Amino acid sequence: MERILKQRIAQGQGAETADVVIRNVRMLDLVTGELVPTDIAVCGDTVVGTYGRYEGKTVIEGNGRIAVPGFIDTHLHVESSLVTPQEFDRCVLPHGVTTAICDPHELANVVGGAAFDFFLTSSERMIMDLRVNLSSCVPATDMETSGASLDAAALVAYRDHPQVIGLAEFMNMPGVLNGDAGCIAKLAAFAGGHIDGHAPLMRGTALNGYLSAGISTDHEATRVDEALEKVRKGMTVLIREGSVCKDLEALAPLLTVETSSFFAFCTDDRNPLEIAHEGHLDYLIRKAISLGVPALAAYRAASLSAAQAFGLRDRGIIAPGKRADVVLLDDLAECRVSDVISAGRLVNDALFEAREIVPAIGKDSMRRAKAVTVADLAVHGTGKARPVIGIVPGQIITDYLTHDLPEDAGHVLPDITQDIAKLCVVARHGHNDNIGRAFVRGFGLTSGALASSVGHDSHNVCVVGVNDADMALAVERLMATGGGFVAVQDGQIRAELALPVAGLMSDAPYEQVRDELITLRAAVAKMGGTLEEPFLQLAFLALPVIPHLKLTDRGLVDVNRMSFV
Repeated sequence: MERILKQRIAQGQGAETADVVIRNVRMLDLVTGELVPTDIAVCGDTVVGTYGRYEGKTVIEGNGRIAVPGFIDTHLHVESSLVTPQEFDRCVLPHGVTTAICDPHELANVVGGAAFDFFLTSSERMIMDLRVNLSSCVPATDMETSGASLDAAALVAYRDHPQVIGLAEFMNMPGVLNGDAGCIAKLAAFAGGHIDGHAPLMRGTALNGYLSAGISTDHEATRVDEALEKVRKGMTVLIREGSVCKDLEALAPLLTVETSSFFAFCTDDRNPLEIAHEGHLDYLIRKAISLGVPALAAYRAASLSAAQAFGLRDRGIIAPGKRADVVLLDDLAECRVSDVISAGRLVNDALFEAREIVPAIGKDSMRRAKAVTVADLAVHGTGKARPVIGIVPGQIITDYLTHDLPEDAGHVLPDITQDIAKLCVVARHGHNDNIGRAFVRGFGLTSGALASSVGHDSHNVCVVGVNDADMALAVERLMATGGGFVAVQDGQIRAELALPVAGLMSDAPYEQVRDELITLRAAVAKMGGTLEEPFLQLAFLALPVIPHLKLTDRGLVDVNRMSFV
């Protein structure tokens, strides 16, 4: 280390030729917002010179392009990109995301602590810097059947790994507020470190209590008044714009130069199709600016504010002594990325090809012993005043609705005239043969069924449809193929995407996943589907920590009361 420090000092002063010089850029000054003509000198993986001219052994020509710090995605689940961490690296880094903070929560709910091993090993063989927050709620609640369970001791075993930041989103809000022993043990084990929050709609004294547990961030704010209260009480609000949850438009009015120290960006869940069509954090920056957010505020939130919120003191600004993560833009307002430098390395195909690939895990995760039949999916009882989950497009919050539904021979049926389909959650981890049954409004289906082995957070099989035979076939297809997404109509499989890595991720290139998602969307549209993201929307209907009405393999959950209906 002494030799490296001497090299940095000498190259920063210009006494020695820099390893790399990014020549002739206009660097965004995150203090004033000015675009300052300069070179950027790099020694190894560290910036050593700015606001001047330098000579370099290797020169990257800026040609007057704009240089901004590498973007930091402050909260995401790589699994929701539907590809492995190393494919995520290849997919997202060219969009300027040089640091991503992931919660392997989805994989951990299927395979337990092996998820941390997989992600941490992957992080060591990636170009971007993938940091891990340890999943705090596996399972999220006791109202569902998960594939695994992680207590405080299991998390502490990974706490000191250099790629670990802290504790991931603490979704069990009632557990925190009621002093649940398991929750308190986890919070105590990570006290003084970083603890991510997950507090949808939380306000007032409940929020005070939640923050008093040492929780410092939240990505679930959906309204201006909610987000404003949270930042005023010391939280950093992570403004989310994913494939399903889209909060940027609602929260953009709060993001100003004055408030930008208290906001960062995250995607949470974003798949390769949206990344291909829109982008990643570059899209969030572009959209924020188009909504009236000052460019300085948007770029601060995407870099410096994010770094400070998560204790990443070595990055977030292009400055001597900081990690050499630099994004070169052709246009500031459009956030048009033309080149990315990650830890001093120009990102290109050769850099990705040189990585050692980490073997996938969890390829035997579909373990249900009993086949699902049409009879298993029947809903018995009266159709009068049935609770119905109401989808809110662009949100994972759902409405608690009540509708009268048709009946036939003691069975309650879906009703396409009201856009109400049947929804079932089928246990798949081999612990039991549970099936939860309910109804949902908002998919637009007029025929067929959709099924997914991605079912947040315990990842049982979620299936929605208007035809029980198609629903049963869809479930059995996923059991046979190792998981994924499937669309079935009139007894025929119309399209599918295999996700054999724990039923959550493909082991194929992200381009293939993107193309198969396009085919799936087209198949769903032919079945009457109206949602932009039908499979991810379906996956969140089993998440019993998000208001207001959800379905797990154990039954219908009134999330406000945290009790079964």
